[in-house]
Amino acid sequence: MKTYKLVRREARPDPSIIRLSNGATFGGDVLAICAGPCSVESREQIEATAKAVARSGANVLRGGAFKPRTSPYAFQGLGIDGLQLLRDAATRNGLAVVTEVLDPRDVEMVAQYADMLQIGARNMQNFSLLREAGESRKPVLLKRGISATVEEWLMAAEYLLLAGNDQVVLCERGVRSFDSATRNVLDLAVVPLLRALTHLPVIVDPSHGTGVARLVPPMTLAAIAAGSDGILIEVHPDPVNAASDGAQSLTFEQFDALMSQMPTIVWAAGRQLPTATLAA
Repeated sequence: MKTYKLVRREARPDPSIIRLSNGATFGGDVLAICAGPCSVESREQIEATAKAVARSGANVLRGGAFKPRTSPYAFQGLGIDGLQLLRDAATRNGLAVVTEVLDPRDVEMVAQYADMLQIGARNMQNFSLLREAGESRKPVLLKRGISATVEEWLMAAEYLLLAGNDQVVLCERGVRSFDSATRNVLDLAVVPLLRALTHLPVIVDPSHGTGVARLVPPMTLAAIAAGSDGILIEVHPDPVNAASDGAQSLTFEQFDALMSQMPTIVWAAGRQLPTATLAA
């Protein structure tokens, strides 16, 4: 018997569908399009980004208020001020919010601003954080750890379900490799594999998966073709001067161009884009 019991496909034959407050769904026929900056830097930056990605067809605004950075001297985020800016910008543009929580003590506070809590790659096996997020009953986006096996990833999700939270979405964001040509190796084979192993939705983050902005569009389309339930893309008004991860961020124009390429692939995959995208 599999070591994970609640997330396995046999525990729930029908795929789970996670719904956010603005109607965005993870799972089912309609893709979730999550877009926004790596870090919330200012009111002007997040307002402009929310407006641009919503106009192009995104239905979830991503952005970091608390940033886990390798260097303690790197930009760590605006904290609670960033959460408020993110929430205000999303609400004005009809978007839901997904943002990262780093500390179990902050789950309740972050949940007041976010529609979905993100547990990042560095915290995939932070078991105290998993338990606290599980007890919050708030939808959770669980990213794959940088060197995590599929079983370890699913066992991390098991912690969330065991704590009482079945609103969990898995996010493939690449795994560490010996090759430095890209930031990570984006494991798209894991998408159909997970669809066979678990009832949980799975989305793909091609920004962290490649670390190279020009690779994001083709890998986004490949992820949709592989069966991804959504995408998570970094978009910034001025990537060259971004406080973090500018090299993998799309400009507004690049994101809009990508969205215009999606309909044929989405149709071929038997899915739909959010209504706003179809209308555009």
